[in-house]
Amino acid sequence: MHLTRRDFLELAIVTGAYLSANPVSALAKMTYDDIMRFKPVGNVTLLFTTDMHAHLDPLYFAEPMNLVAPKELVGTPGYITGKDFLKYYKISPGTLEAYFTSCLDFPKLAHKFGKMGGAAHITTIIKHVIAERGRDKVLVMDGGDTWTTTAIGTFTEGKSVVEWMNYTGYDLFVAHWDFTFGKDIFLKRIEDLKKGGCEFITHNVVDEMWGELVFKPYTIKEVGGVKLGIIGSSFPFTPLANPRQFVEGWSFGIREDQLQQFVNELREQHKVDAVIFLTHNGFPLDQKIAKVVKGIDVIISGHTHDVTPRAVRVGKTLVLIAGSHGKFVGRLDLDVKNGKIRNFNFKLYPVATNLIPADKGAQEIVSKWKAEVNKTHKLDEEIGVAEVMLYKRDTFFSTWDWLVGEAINDYYGGDLDVVTSPGYRWGTVVLPGQKITRDHVYDYTAITYPNVYVLKRTGKQLLEVWEDVADNVFNPDPFYQQGGDMSRLWNVEYEIEVYGPQYKRIKRVWIGGKPLKENKEYLMAVYGGPPPPPDAIHPDYKPVPVYDILINYIKKKGSIKVRTKPNVKVLDAPYTTYGECFGA
Repeated sequence: MHLTRRDFLELAIVTGAYLSANPVSALAKMTYDDIMRFKPVGNVTLLFTTDMHAHLDPLYFAEPMNLVAPKELVGTPGYITGKDFLKYYKISPGTLEAYFTSCLDFPKLAHKFGKMGGAAHITTIIKHVIAERGRDKVLVMDGGDTWTTTAIGTFTEGKSVVEWMNYTGYDLFVAHWDFTFGKDIFLKRIEDLKKGGCEFITHNVVDEMWGELVFKPYTIKEVGGVKLGIIGSSFPFTPLANPRQFVEGWSFGIREDQLQQFVNELREQHKVDAVIFLTHNGFPLDQKIAKVVKGIDVIISGHTHDVTPRAVRVGKTLVLIAGSHGKFVGRLDLDVKNGKIRNFNFKLYPVATNLIPADKGAQEIVSKWKAEVNKTHKLDEEIGVAEVMLYKRDTFFSTWDWLVGEAINDYYGGDLDVVTSPGYRWGTVVLPGQKITRDHVYDYTAITYPNVYVLKRTGKQLLEVWEDVADNVFNPDPFYQQGGDMSRLWNVEYEIEVYGPQYKRIKRVWIGGKPLKENKEYLMAVYGGPPPPPDAIHPDYKPVPVYDILINYIKKKGSIKVRTKPNVKVLDAPYTTYGECFGA
């Protein structure tokens, strides 16, 4: 569907008239042209999304209050948020751009501007740009974390998302959470993509036994009359971040030396005019890649969910990333000639649901699959109401994870000393006063290994695990950061020095209000990681899917009000509170 300027103006008038009688009336002052306005450059257009996490429906998603950084990376793109983000990128508070890129006043701006994202709205943007530029000048790419972690993605084994990708016209794809369907299903979905014309490329996955590449490492595309070499990289730490069983026999890794070889091969043997690196490595890691691997013109990153309104230049390489949850479509126009990029223009299109109309065909695909999942999972069933904003993304603490801790402890009879939730970056937002649906719960928990396990661990063992996670999050070398935020610890209060020495960052810990004792055994519940060894699971507590526990707890409570004060004190770095970013 191509929307002309006339179409946009007519739709703006109609929508503006409707919105003027609704809470999002401020949108009547904007037009579709305001969103789509872009000065085309050159002969190549790269369109890209990443980290949708199977959010095919529009949603609310607030950028994090805190992105606490290793000392060496403080203030660099990828570690700027809130007021500092708006100041750094010269964005006016209270605007649509501020709403999409910062946590500041998020509940208030959500009522003003409405939901964001949605597959059918993304399709509209992509089709519009293709119609404007011509299909021969456009390459459409996705950076992974795309098929799963919502009900519609997980419970259809990714088929719903792949059908939408094929309909929309994606050309290239890399992966991470998508692997957690297991090798057989993953390879089936790759074949489904291929039938629609979308290639899966990944240079960094190798057969453990034979040492051979499992997938095609790169592809060469003629776009706008020039040859582009595109190399793919899936998440380097997949077997560590997720259960190894899903990718048994495959070895991952950064493999920067191998990447350099492929860059050289594309330039010297295939004489490409530009080299593009499509990755799910993470934004800080890819900025380091740009320093150590020579000859890459553009890196399109993923995994860390960062928002970059401006391209980051590292040496001669442009590094870009397009946020998460379907909130943005990235566009990079390039003027390429005789093996050189002579000019570029870059933009993140905010997918403002109330301004970007849904593509009819894409919406039919989403509706069809949602109706299918609804038959068994009752996604729209209202199970409670949020009295505070429920969110996930933050370096240390979230209201959602505290709710998870309460629910799991309640399910197991109040016996638990600690509940540990994973530091995932994904999960929609539920606004204060908004009804909580079963679908909201799945948005946070619909993984392919959802069981909660109860274990016994000594205080010393707990500290060792938490210090290991802290080293992952705050390691100054991006090559040793495996992604994710700090694990969430229910019924635990602690102090931390993020710039402290390795494995000595956590200073004081209280469990249930009492100082942690290293030799004492604590009863803890965990989920979201590799299943513990059978002999480690407490025999008196049956493993149960976390979403079942949560749905029943929210139904029982009805009104959900959990603490908003973080359970961590950061001793050596600024830490923004709920009230400072979201309002009281």
